[in-house]
Amino acid sequence: MTPSRTLLAAAMLAATCASAHAAEFTVKMLNNGPGGMMVFDPPFTKVAVGDTVKFVATDKGHNVETIKNMAPEGAVPVKGALGKDETVTFDKEGVYGFKCSPHYIMGMVAMVVVGSNLENLEKAKGLEQNKMAKQRFEPLFTQAAAK
Repeated sequence: MTPSRTLLAAAMLAATCASAHAAEFTVKMLNNGPGGMMVFDPPFTKVAVGDTVKFVATDKGHNVETIKNMAPEGAVPVKGALGKDETVTFDKEGVYGFKCSPHYIMGMVAMVVVGSNLENLEKAKGLEQNKMAKQRFEPLFTQAAAK
């Protein structure tokens, strides 16, 4: 095997191994759940870089969308369609806040923490939220800080 083919084979093997270790998590979008009405279940998910979260529209009429300025710098924003599942693969460490656009006023929010570099945690905590979202985020911020 030539040196360039050896490097190519090694790179392909490394990519295969990396994707084999990635995990997939499921977060349901619900009208009623363990946390009350209009919730993501679970509301808090801890993942590693390269992992995927599938937001499942278990109850139709929901979507998932990144909360503006509540993601690490350079992260690609998410804006899922109403009533559709959305799969997100995380490539940047930090705290990500999500909302269901139609039910955000009712506090339908979720948090995904990726890796251990939480440089944007304080910025996320400082964002202005409506009353219900703020109440639901408080315990999630506590969980994030404890990780």
